[in-house]
Amino acid sequence: MSSVEEKTAGPWTVVLTAVPPVVWGSTYAVTQLWLPADRPFFAAAARVLPAGLLLLLWVRRLPTGAWWGRSLVLGALNHAVFFALLYVGAYRLPSGLGSTLTAVAPLVMMAVAFLVLGERQARVTVVAALAGVGGVLALVQQVDRSGPVDPVGVAAVLGAVVSSSVGFVLVKRWAPPSDVLTTTSWQLVAGGLLLVPLAWGVEGPPPALDLAAVAALAYLGLAGTALGYVLWFRGLTRMEAGAVAMVGLVNPVVGTTLGVALLGEPFGPVHLVAMAVTLGSVLVAQAPVRRVLARRVEPLTSPRLWRTRHAAE
Repeated sequence: MSSVEEKTAGPWTVVLTAVPPVVWGSTYAVTQLWLPADRPFFAAAARVLPAGLLLLLWVRRLPTGAWWGRSLVLGALNHAVFFALLYVGAYRLPSGLGSTLTAVAPLVMMAVAFLVLGERQARVTVVAALAGVGGVLALVQQVDRSGPVDPVGVAAVLGAVVSSSVGFVLVKRWAPPSDVLTTTSWQLVAGGLLLVPLAWGVEGPPPALDLAAVAALAYLGLAGTALGYVLWFRGLTRMEAGAVAMVGLVNPVVGTTLGVALLGEPFGPVHLVAMAVTLGSVLVAQAPVRRVLARRVEPLTSPRLWRTRHAAE
């Protein structure tokens, strides 16, 4: 982590980076309650392209030079390929298995960051990632314990995880911290333009929408995509890739909570423990929290303290 990143990756950076996973955690409930059934590619295109166009109208800047190609690559990895594969998996797998598979994203992203950026994660971050995956596994197993395992669905979800992990790391490598809004608009438009022909070719013309569906798409597009990805990519340019990936584990926690509140899904003591483990792992992986813990633990383990205690005895 560079000196600039160390100065900017304070507690508020972590808090703002956690906003997108909180919003993304509501996607499942919103989709189930208000969006047209069996139109996953339409839903993806309808939330990505309008959000990108609105941001592009706001910044009023087109890509130049290498950013034409970079925008296409990032738009494909982070939005077009990601959403297409994720929805394929969502329709072929039990929701619990799909959530469990996406929970490996922090480990995949850490590996990609090491290969592409040479970024080595602190040992505590790796341990926290393993604990977080375990917490999500325990969480979703309580919600969905049955259902056939479709190898195509498994491959699709894992492909989505790899696609977004590579895309997120490339955002960290390419995007300047001061201009994330502009570069996000470019890649959202590129990803949306790739999704539109996919949705039309596979699902046909757009379906009729009622007021609730329009409001749901507006929420997913504005809060979940425009604001969400700007804050997420901002975090990627200021924090370690592994720490950002760990923040993403907030997503299944929020999704489970809303499933209980809005969809009547069961909730018990195991859910509570699993949530605590998952959120605890997210916190421990963050540099500001590690610094606070280090300051409190260091005096207790210092040689001077042990010498003082030994002399007193």
